[in-house]
Amino acid sequence: MTLAMTWDEWAKHDALALADRVRAGEVTPAELSAQAAAGIALTNPALSAVVEVFADAVADPLANGTNPAGLFAGVPYLMKDLGPTLKGRLQEMGSLLMRGNRAAADSFLAGRIRQAGLNIIGRTTTPEFGCCSSAENPAVYVTRNPWNRDYTTNGSSAGTAAMVAAGVLPISHATDGGGSIRIPAGACGNIGLKPSRGVFSIAPAASDLTSLVSIQGCHSRSVRDTAAFIDACRGGAAGEFMPYWMPPEPYTDLIRHDPRRLRIALSHEWGDYRATPHFVAELERVGRLLGSLGHEVEWALPQVDFRAAFAAQTTCYISNFAQTVNNLIASLGLDCPPADRVEPINIRIWEAGLNTSYTERAGMQAVFNTTSRAFGAFFEDWDIILTPITALPTPSIGTTEYLTISDNPDVHDWFANLWRNFAYTPLANLCGIPAISLPLCWQESGLPLGIQAQARQANDGLLLQLAAQLERAIGGQWNDGRRPGLHVTAA
Repeated sequence: MTLAMTWDEWAKHDALALADRVRAGEVTPAELSAQAAAGIALTNPALSAVVEVFADAVADPLANGTNPAGLFAGVPYLMKDLGPTLKGRLQEMGSLLMRGNRAAADSFLAGRIRQAGLNIIGRTTTPEFGCCSSAENPAVYVTRNPWNRDYTTNGSSAGTAAMVAAGVLPISHATDGGGSIRIPAGACGNIGLKPSRGVFSIAPAASDLTSLVSIQGCHSRSVRDTAAFIDACRGGAAGEFMPYWMPPEPYTDLIRHDPRRLRIALSHEWGDYRATPHFVAELERVGRLLGSLGHEVEWALPQVDFRAAFAAQTTCYISNFAQTVNNLIASLGLDCPPADRVEPINIRIWEAGLNTSYTERAGMQAVFNTTSRAFGAFFEDWDIILTPITALPTPSIGTTEYLTISDNPDVHDWFANLWRNFAYTPLANLCGIPAISLPLCWQESGLPLGIQAQARQANDGLLLQLAAQLERAIGGQWNDGRRPGLHVTAA
């Protein structure tokens, strides 16, 4: 098979650059999708990151509903196997229970993605129902990190993280209910923005009110691709419970200019949780870089009752996931999740959360409110707060304590263990504020370490502006210009 580009040439293009070449008549959308499919074939046997390639969408992008006049002009795109649905396509959610499940209709966001000119050519791996730190159940698949296959990608946007990092395609779908965009982006060296509440719709099956903590997004290798994705795909469907806001100017225009001088707080001591000394040193190094760009950088922390916030977040997850599991088994005519088709922790979550009372949820909401108000007050004085993306190093494959195949009998203890590592991301979901992981640092294992920036609600544009300023300052060389050991250019 003759490809449209060499792999070195391919890897130098972000999504918008590929779209420019389509518009110039130098390549076709079908040639781009064929190249991405070839990249999957090269890398996926070692990574287990793609569940399925849609052969019809590869062969004929326009028949897949892709808008050739859209901003991305037919650039190939993978959809996480969770969240937005595609009519007639399988969506199996990382679960044996959902094998063979086909969607009856497109979701609203799937339509926006296609209208933006992205050609959805397949689906990427996720842990069961997205409730886990990595896509790692040997009965389903084990997704590996292209930087070192002895390590996980983290999760839950596992397959997307691996495919973007391995150079297979420049942009891919991700979701985030507590860090699932940002954490795998951080471990795989990608850019991952969790937008504010009120950006991406999850219509028609649910809303931001019912989902509460989860939001859609993408992984990319350039700030402008992420900005363009949000510009093209944001907005609410008819009947949303809350307004979907629009920025005063498109993010693709905004990021061309440096932000004003910002007050940036560094922090890693979130209640009971602390980052490793190496991670703290890496955070301080980024703080010095930001200082050299003219920003004011100091150590500071919101006045949050972190124990109460994480307890409320745990209540939210247990009760939300319990209902997710209950809805799925009910659709299959089952009274309880079968032990041979649902992972142990998810069964225990169903048992623990199915009968959560209104009083318990009201108490949870009260803590969500006080936590959001505390972050809001903090952002009256500070523009950005910077943390490592995780507190502890990325786990090696087979570290079951973080997985839903764990034999931990206590789901509250299981979640408490998650927070020790993944401390810095979930409160942004609770508060509905934007947060981005940027590939600026390194773990002692040699894996990338993302640095997270968070801002006040609806200040997504400021995060992207700062990210673009950093991108220019490092000459576009995220990850110091290094590529993972498993990459399309070397596969």
